[in-house]
Amino acid sequence: MDSIDKLLAELQTECKEIQPQQQSKSATAKSFMPSSSKSASFMDKLLADVKADFAEEDAAIELKRQQELEQERIQQEKIKAKQIEGLKVQAKEWLAKVDPLSSEGLWFERFAESYPSKLEAAIEYLRSNE
Repeated sequence: MDSIDKLLAELQTECKEIQPQQQSKSATAKSFMPSSSKSASFMDKLLADVKADFAEEDAAIELKRQQELEQERIQQEKIKAKQIEGLKVQAKEWLAKVDPLSSEGLWFERFAESYPSKLEAAIEYLRSNE
C-alpha cells in the first residue's frame, strides 16, 4: 500500500504542477484542455486502475503461495507414506521373528488387543521405539 500512496502523492504533485501551466495558456489552448472535474475524474479512474493492478498482483502472489504450500503438504504426505511403508516391512519382519511365548511376545499380544490388527500394533510399537 505504501507504493500506492507514493504514486498517489506523485500524481497529486503533477496535477498541481499542471494546473498553473493550464492557467498561463491562451484561451484557445484552454478549450483543448480537460476541465478540472474531468481531470479529477481521470485521476480517480487512474488511481482505481492502479489499485486494481496492485490488488490483482497481490492476489496472484497469494495464489502462488497457497499452491506452494499445497505442494509442500503433498510432498510431506508422500514422505510420510514412504515411512509407513518402510515401517510395515519392518513390522512384518518383527512379527515373524517374535516368539509369541516370550515375555515380549506375551506383552505384545496384550498391547495389540487395542489395535485393529497386529500389523498396526507392531507399526506403532516400532514407531515408538525409534
